[in-house]
Amino acid sequence: MPNLTLFIPAETIPSAANLASLTERCTELCTGILQAVLENVHIIYVAVHHGRGHPAYVEVKYRLEPNRTRSAMDAFMAGLDEAITRYTGLTARIRCFGHAASTLHARN
Repeated sequence: MPNLTLFIPAETIPSAANLASLTERCTELCTGILQAVLENVHIIYVAVHHGRGHPAYVEVKYRLEPNRTRSAMDAFMAGLDEAITRYTGLTARIRCFGHAASTLHARN
């Protein structure tokens, strides 16, 4: 963890180069601000048929850690918001969900 899932309208999926740049920036935010181990960072793009609301939606799931304070999460979301706008041209609704390690059960 963290796991970032970006839902982007199928007709506005950015170029491969822009997705690569967005992936790199998201990775930097996760390993920098959130201090995540690189091997634990997962970034997924899902092409969707947009119905209503912001043109893009981002769901971030992360493990609660002492360094992931409200101010750290605010800085992370601000950086994520800027990166999404820069590399996709879209405004995204961003939602972050923290989970205690004791409530996580995972494989691979």
